[in-house]
Amino acid sequence: MKTLSSPSNSSTITGFILLGFAYPREGQILLFVIFFIVYILILMGNASIICAVYSDQRLHTPMYLLLANFSFMEIGYVTSTVPNMLANFLSDTKVISFSGCFLQFYFFFSFGSTECFFLAVMAFDRYLAICRPLHYPSLMTGRLRNTLVTSCWVLGFLWFPVPIIIISQMSFCGSRIIDHFLCDPGPLLALACSRVPLIEVFWSIIMSMLLVIPFLFIMGTYILVLRAVFRLPSREGQKKAFSTCGSHLTVVSLFYCSVMIMYLSPTSEHEAGMQKLVTLFYSVGTPLLNPMIYSLRNKDMKNALQKILRT
Repeated sequence: MKTLSSPSNSSTITGFILLGFAYPREGQILLFVIFFIVYILILMGNASIICAVYSDQRLHTPMYLLLANFSFMEIGYVTSTVPNMLANFLSDTKVISFSGCFLQFYFFFSFGSTECFFLAVMAFDRYLAICRPLHYPSLMTGRLRNTLVTSCWVLGFLWFPVPIIIISQMSFCGSRIIDHFLCDPGPLLALACSRVPLIEVFWSIIMSMLLVIPFLFIMGTYILVLRAVFRLPSREGQKKAFSTCGSHLTVVSLFYCSVMIMYLSPTSEHEAGMQKLVTLFYSVGTPLLNPMIYSLRNKDMKNALQKILRT
């Protein structure tokens, strides 16, 4: 692991400074309160879905078990960044250690890539349920579901170790200030002693593959689903199918639109303020909205949640 050094002297820098949101002390405290409440709401919302699925036998179906895994992933996703962000609001130095920065980098992007794969698997599940309803029970077996879930987690956490290890071995010179609230590759690469175009290209390729391939798969799947839905003779059947798929499409749209804005164009083109806002939306906003989207539009989920509240 390389240390950070200044080109003018050999003094060792042991960490980075995450600037976060530049507000006076009173503003930092207000932000701490707001994001602490948001973090608790995210934990409660996603934990409620997990509890509802595992406590109600009627929800022990592939769709809801995938949703429970997705909610568990969302808890890990926000926990990789928000606690450190909360600590920074109350910190005078705002320092994050070198190892802490790259651990956050790894877990944040690993949970994010796992989300991409889960959204694709959930779309595939809806495709089988709507386009192949008679064969669905024999196709989406418990074994296949477990294989798909395991694949999402394994692929998600094996997607980024190589580039992250390579970036961590680079030498960082001069300023150790990252104008962000998390360790993101753009600001980190900007602190490198010299540009390494090969690493930047490699990072762009793996990010493009991660985002574009699952997104195209999801869009292709839903084109087939919509075609099947419009062929249903019953308007009640169409309504139920749209209700089932609408929640997932909403989540896909919120997540992919914001992430693609951030990572499918050169990071240098985005102002620091815009980077923070977009990252905040997909890293905190979508995990907050997802439980509401899935529960408010789903009668079975609402009944299960009400049952938990009554006990």
